[in-house]
Amino acid sequence: MQANNKQGYLLKALIDRNGLLELPAEGTSMYPLIKQGDICQFTSIKHSPLKRGDIVLFESPANKLIAHRLLNCSYVQEEEYYIFKGDTNYGVDDLVTREKIIGKLVVIQKKSVAIQEKNVIAVLWGKLILAFPLLSVLLRKYINYQEWKKAD
Repeated sequence: MQANNKQGYLLKALIDRNGLLELPAEGTSMYPLIKQGDICQFTSIKHSPLKRGDIVLFESPANKLIAHRLLNCSYVQEEEYYIFKGDTNYGVDDLVTREKIIGKLVVIQKKSVAIQEKNVIAVLWGKLILAFPLLSVLLRKYINYQEWKKAD
């Protein structure tokens, strides 16, 4: 999903006004917790501090909308940067500044089930993926294999 420089600002304003922003998931970077077509609901981060493991919607330096898991915060020359990574991605994303953060995931709407961010399964999955980075590699290999099988 491409964004222009104003899109992140407009989406933040929309979340602030409506309380929530809903977007369909694209791609496989957060598989299996978030799958293609799931509807993700994001809320403002104004009144809720971000913590390691949160799934956050942000505008990348390449102006793309991305929702990935927060790994850590870092300071470079006294400026705060956030480090994100998709659960099935091999590496981390480019550093993100706070003004590029749009919202925090609160609900994943699957076909007939809504999974809250505090749901036991979502919380345990987050802890597991953070504790065992090798899982990301295994999941990516599985996804690549499934896509290869589909192509045949």
